[in-house]
Amino acid sequence: MTTHAPATEDAHEAHHGHSRGHEAAHGTFRSYMIGFVLSIILTAIPFWLVMADVFESSTVTAAWVMGLAAVQIVVHMIFFLHMNPQSEGGWTMMALIFTLLIVAIALAGSLWVMHHLNTNMMPMTPEMMKNMP
Repeated sequence: MTTHAPATEDAHEAHHGHSRGHEAAHGTFRSYMIGFVLSIILTAIPFWLVMADVFESSTVTAAWVMGLAAVQIVVHMIFFLHMNPQSEGGWTMMALIFTLLIVAIALAGSLWVMHHLNTNMMPMTPEMMKNMP
């Protein structure tokens, strides 16, 4: 006597796109609420830093805002996108690392080119600009 339960289970998994061993962990209500509260805090702090003019230097304020934005990206990836080294056999994390590497190379290269263009440009006075064709 044979049972058809495994075939039905495999068909169910194939229909819903599930595969054994590579299932992404779904968040709990508690984890979603932790992520939500952290997101609110990480949004309110930069807003307060800018509106209250906490730092005298706008560069320091911008650095804090960008740093907190990076932390908020990590919070979203962990609590809402459920990214961790175990999800999908680690491929999700590897794709993220590769993407971050490409973005860093593109940004660093762009800043390098713009810096050298600015440094190597011939200085122009307003009178010289008026005489340009």
